[in-house]
Amino acid sequence: MRLEQKYTALLGDVQRRAIGGGVPSAIGQLRLCFEALGLASAIDADCATRLGRHGLSEGKFVLLSLLRDVPEGLSPHALAERAGVTRGTITGLLDGLERDGFLARHADQVDRRKLLVRLSPKGEAAASTLVDEHAQWIASLFADFTPAEMQLLSALLEKAWRKTDRGAA
Repeated sequence: MRLEQKYTALLGDVQRRAIGGGVPSAIGQLRLCFEALGLASAIDADCATRLGRHGLSEGKFVLLSLLRDVPEGLSPHALAERAGVTRGTITGLLDGLERDGFLARHADQVDRRKLLVRLSPKGEAAASTLVDEHAQWIASLFADFTPAEMQLLSALLEKAWRKTDRGAA
């Protein structure tokens, strides 16, 4: 796997220092980490490109997906909670989606002080095709893996994740 230039530079620096005996040799572990980061970066960039063709960011796409099967709509607070973003972030995402015609905010029929967010016809059309299309593309990245390989990769990623601050918490 070809490493990004920044990772190649870091790896080269560590290799030069290890030759002189100043740094213990962990080149294989570093390279593996940089490969994982490179794969994540490539997937993220490809996602951004694919969604960008439809005028969407990953955050906006997540909201379309969350609203897809909720015709009655959700409150901005509920959307923020389900998407794992702050209220400030949700406001910006909703403003952009509303401006681009993907959704509309409506007063709740029971309590008119509350807002509900619903997909517009354009948003429904986008969600109905893009969510499945995007899921199929992501699945295709691992289509050549056997079930045993997928299970092994998942276990190995979990093992490394547990060494991170988030995984250890």
